[in-house]
Amino acid sequence: MLYSAPIPYLEDASPYFVAVRNWTWAAWLDSGCIGRFDIIVANPVTTLVTQGEQTTICRTSGMLESSDDPFDLIRAELGAVVELHPDIPFAGGALGYWSYDLARRYQRSPEYTQDAEQLAQMAVAIYDWAILVDHQERAARLVSRLRYPQTEAMLEQVLHRIGIAQSAEQRCAQFSVQEAVTSNMSPDEYRLSYEKVQAYLLEGDCYQVNLAQRFTAKASGDAYSAYQELRRLSPAPYSAFMDWPLAQILCASPERFLQVQLGRVETKPIKGTRARSRDNEEDERLAQDLLQNPKDRAENLMIVDLLRNDLSKSCEAGSVRTPKLFELESYANVHHLVSTIEGRLQDGRDALHVLRDCFPGGSITGAPKQRAMEVIEQLEPDRRGVYCGSIGYIGFDGQMDTNIAIRTMVYSDGEICCWAGGGIVADSRCDEEYQETFDKASMMLEIYKRFAK
Repeated sequence: MLYSAPIPYLEDASPYFVAVRNWTWAAWLDSGCIGRFDIIVANPVTTLVTQGEQTTICRTSGMLESSDDPFDLIRAELGAVVELHPDIPFAGGALGYWSYDLARRYQRSPEYTQDAEQLAQMAVAIYDWAILVDHQERAARLVSRLRYPQTEAMLEQVLHRIGIAQSAEQRCAQFSVQEAVTSNMSPDEYRLSYEKVQAYLLEGDCYQVNLAQRFTAKASGDAYSAYQELRRLSPAPYSAFMDWPLAQILCASPERFLQVQLGRVETKPIKGTRARSRDNEEDERLAQDLLQNPKDRAENLMIVDLLRNDLSKSCEAGSVRTPKLFELESYANVHHLVSTIEGRLQDGRDALHVLRDCFPGGSITGAPKQRAMEVIEQLEPDRRGVYCGSIGYIGFDGQMDTNIAIRTMVYSDGEICCWAGGGIVADSRCDEEYQETFDKASMMLEIYKRFAK
């Protein structure tokens, strides 16, 4: 059964999120007014939080712990697949994040990095309602699958809050950054790690390694205002704000990881970046240079081949293809080279199988994936956590959409962090790769400046 109640359309869905964000586990999958849908949820019926080998499952009926596969646990909580409504991407189901470090559960490797944030490797909640804002149809609605007895009363409360959302004052504790931002790699340390990557490439150990640095600063207050500024500076189609007990997560990702829709599986890896220029002619020159550069195209193709292999684990034989190769996508601060890979889901496989088979995304590891991840573990000082993991949903209807959690800030325990990295190949240049991390991080670094105390 599908419940669907029309509500006023808002070009900016912020008031709807503000209306429910003081409920627990509030989250906003934000299209940045570039994508089609905004999805807003809160007050889940169940939460699943994975730390190491244990997942804590909290339901209204009580709490339990399990060492079972986290993806299997989500599948069990979702239950039997319900009828699909193609024009409704999410009317309840699982929504949350899967951190980069969740891969340690499936791809064993030595552990060298320190865990600075101490966040859960997976935090996913089961919701039975959602506010949908459809920017293509210029329509909005409150939807639910009515899977739980308490949902009907909750919908009445949501509608009441929606009714006053547009006139309600947006209040939040002032956010401030209290010290200068620092990196976990000095220029010399980055160069040393870069040279070690090149040595592995020369030996034929791997073909590409993504190397990232982490920026941090002390902060206080409510980071929602920082997210509002981030989405204004850097709108992106796979953005998110998660106001959760564990942390506040501010994401302005331009990259889709995996979508499963009507049996079709799609991934859109980004590989290849140029900083944008305010001069129109120079900006166009940079875009054309990216499109035509043999190094960037080769780098992109390596990841396309990796992801084709990953998709083949859950897709029908012969169905995996690349309909779009080396397309240009331009954002506020950078141009990107993007390819599209798709396949048809095998019988007996579902979205959670695809997510696990492809996790983490190849565009943020390198190739081959396992060896690239081992090199990353050796050369990066800190664990990545949410960065380079994935944020998204799997609905009760089996449909899924997830991002690669790049351009992401994590605020927890009085510290706000962000990361930026890039794929290194044999013909890379250290100075250019190092500068690329700052180009990618530029809008997030601007947030540190704008909220400096």
